Amino acid sequence: MSQRPSPPSQSDDASAPPEPLLGDDALERLDDFLDSGRVDEDALDLISTHGFMVALAVAPSHTPDDQWQAELFQGEPDYADRAEREEITGLLAALRDNAMALLEQGGLPELPFEPVLDGLPPEETPVGDWCAGFMEGVFVNESAWFADDEEAAAALLLPFMLLSGLFDDEPDIAELAGDSQRLEALTAQLPELVLDLYLHYRVPSESGGKPKPRPKQHKAGQKKTSGKKG
Repeated sequence: MSQRPSPPSQSDDASAPPEPLLGDDALERLDDFLDSGRVDEDALDLISTHGFMVALAVAPSHTPDDQWQAELFQGEPDYADRAEREEITGLLAALRDNAMALLEQGGLPELPFEPVLDGLPPEETPVGDWCAGFMEGVFVNESAWFADDEEAAAALLLPFMLLSGLFDDEPDIAELAGDSQRLEALTAQLPELVLDLYLHYRVPSESGGKPKPRPKQHKAGQKKTSGKKG
């Protein structure tokens, strides 16, 4: 994509602050559950889960609930009962759906942490955890993200790859990751970068038209590599 397409009219207000995708009580409930012994130790933690669900909101194809839940939880959690299962999965779906609704209007998602690195490597901060979770969401159906314009998708995903710490063994990524000023700038821009990705998949190039709907694809995703809770 040679240039960023024009977003919906609401995004013209550059001063509009990012908006939370879930309330504090809902985030705390998810945090308590994900940090409990009833979830596999390799499951994502709250920060990574937030990034994961935002990626599902941006994704160019739909991911069935059983597929993303299996990836996020790394199996079936030990729910107390059916009501708790519906509560937890409902909160996660709400996070994804709220992100989709906000991005559809050209809004920016609020991140559940302060978007700064303070001189630390991204993987040692919530920034890295969130971006690792976001990339896990990409891995669920990686081929769909690159199907139409691999070069543009790779360029738009590069900041998330850099900040995730999952690709530091790749020479090109490692070289870019050594630029602390670049990383700090990308961290501050994360909400805008999420919107850029969403618009790439929803708004036709060279038009400011209405975002196009996401096709209901059900392809099997590729196995993820990292981003688990500690």
